[in-house]
Amino acid sequence: MAEADAPDVPDEELVRAVTAGEHPALGALYDRYGRRAYSLARRVCRDDNLAEDVVQDVFLAFWRDPGRFDPGRGGFGTWILALVHHKSVDAVRRESTIRRRTVAVVDEGQEWSAPPGPGADLGALQSMEAGQVRDALGRLPAEQREALALAYFGGYSQREVATLTGVPLGTVKSRMFSGMRRLRGVLGPALGEVATDAGGGA
Repeated sequence: MAEADAPDVPDEELVRAVTAGEHPALGALYDRYGRRAYSLARRVCRDDNLAEDVVQDVFLAFWRDPGRFDPGRGGFGTWILALVHHKSVDAVRRESTIRRRTVAVVDEGQEWSAPPGPGADLGALQSMEAGQVRDALGRLPAEQREALALAYFGGYSQREVATLTGVPLGTVKSRMFSGMRRLRGVLGPALGEVATDAGGGA
């Protein structure tokens, strides 16, 4: 399918092309519905970055499993926008839950102390531009991205991240360690330089 012809190609044909693994067809569908999808997500999420994440996740999920769309139940445009709305609501609920929930470590009588972890690397992330870090985080596997985002953007400790995500503390530590190692590769020398400054090195 020629990409130049995409504006005149019916949705159903583009969906079949996506099912056949043709990247240009996905791009054509995104060009056709991406703006409307983002506008809808933005209205629900009221956050530019969260809305972008929702739209990206929805189209990526469709690319990975185009069979999720059933043409017998309606048009592609209606389906993709309904999915964006559903995912946007889920994202808002998830963000609200994370903001509301607190981990009552101190209330339980335990003496709180910051658990061992990436330490200087995390401090380096906090010293860098948020947009640069967000882009780098976006390249990580979902589990690693979630753990680091809660720690970096949410300010949660590893123990709190474990409670919020419902996984063992050791798993959170492992995800954060692996995520930081990947981030070093993505961000390159910049992370090392800031980490040196954060750690008081020469």
